[in-house]
Amino acid sequence: MLLIWNRPGFVEGLSEQERTALFGEVDEIMKELTESGELVGGQALADPSQTRTVRLRGAHPEVTDGPFMESKEQFAGYLMVDCDSPERAAEIAARWPDVRMGFGVLEVRPVMDEAGTEM
Repeated sequence: MLLIWNRPGFVEGLSEQERTALFGEVDEIMKELTESGELVGGQALADPSQTRTVRLRGAHPEVTDGPFMESKEQFAGYLMVDCDSPERAAEIAARWPDVRMGFGVLEVRPVMDEAGTEM
């Protein structure tokens, strides 16, 4: 799984030409992954302002608005890919525009199989 982390609102700070180029790169990578059979799925997430966080406070769950993370990047979406190696997944992640343009990072993490032996 490729976990996409970026700065909320960075797209709004781009010119229309820059946005078009960025989304064009994403489309190109998605087309390539679809054609190669490596794309399993993926989804962008709504703005972090729509987030609710649930924590245990004492004996009761507490729900608060927002992720309120102490980092500049927020979890923005994910891609599921079926690759031959972790190196191939990292190669895909390195091409992602958010990474290449310095707006975010992609975390490459294997998904556990049903037995959970990866823990």
